[in-house]
Amino acid sequence: MSIYFVSRHPGALEWMRRNGVAFDCHLPHLEIANIRAGDTVIGSLPVNLAAEVYARGAIYRHLSLKVAPQDRGRELSAEELDRYEATLKRYDVHAHPDHYRITGQKP
Repeated sequence: MSIYFVSRHPGALEWMRRNGVAFDCHLPHLEIANIRAGDTVIGSLPVNLAAEVYARGAIYRHLSLKVAPQDRGRELSAEELDRYEATLKRYDVHAHPDHYRITGQKP
């Protein structure tokens, strides 16, 4: 069982280290094929990837922030992550079988 930290943001990596969060491997992008049951993935993944992590029997912990609108879309430092109350929250995400293809028609 491995713990993966997935982020391309230097401030997030520094925040993890400062807070003593242990992980086995830091990756800038997730290769879902490498995830096994019992693994843990930490990061800010798109919901479809978080669902794939969960479907593989792994745990997903989301790096959650309360970011001010003016600071969205830019790199944040570890100090700013603290200011924006960064936490690691576990989410169990699954895709619902009721999906539809966008064709310009109402579902």
